[in-house]
Amino acid sequence: MDFAIRPAAPGEFDALGEITARAYLDDGLLDFGESDEYLGELRDVAKRAAAADVLVAVDGGRLLGGVTFVPSGGPMADIAGSGEAEIRMLAVDRAARGRGAGEALVRACVDRARATEGCVRIVLSTQSTMHGAHRIYERLGFVRTPERDWNPIPHLDDITLLTYELTL
Repeated sequence: MDFAIRPAAPGEFDALGEITARAYLDDGLLDFGESDEYLGELRDVAKRAAAADVLVAVDGGRLLGGVTFVPSGGPMADIAGSGEAEIRMLAVDRAARGRGAGEALVRACVDRARATEGCVRIVLSTQSTMHGAHRIYERLGFVRTPERDWNPIPHLDDITLLTYELTL
């Protein structure tokens, strides 16, 4: 591993927001493309950092990607309940993929969850087409929890997020 995982610095928020937005757009993960409301959430790293832990993978001065770790619920949690931490918005720059940055970011979240008092599980939501991310999660011991799958936009029946969990 020729990169480091650390908390995002405020000066990196805009760049990480753009990496995250581009990853979702370029991978076809936003149903409404450039007009998707979620795009603003993906770009707003400062908002995430105020409510959760934002971690980045960096190689020297180059930002490779990032993830949001939500310890024990909180305003950034989508599905985490009592005693659960949550992983959100994992994204790696397309040019940096295949180097292990995504897996290292997930591992860092698992380590943080294990160090969080009272945390017994880490959970996440993912889209059905995020096959690369699914391979990372499964390699690290996450298991599917179909009973927790959910729809972030209830008035659109065709959007269902898959869920995974790792018992610590």
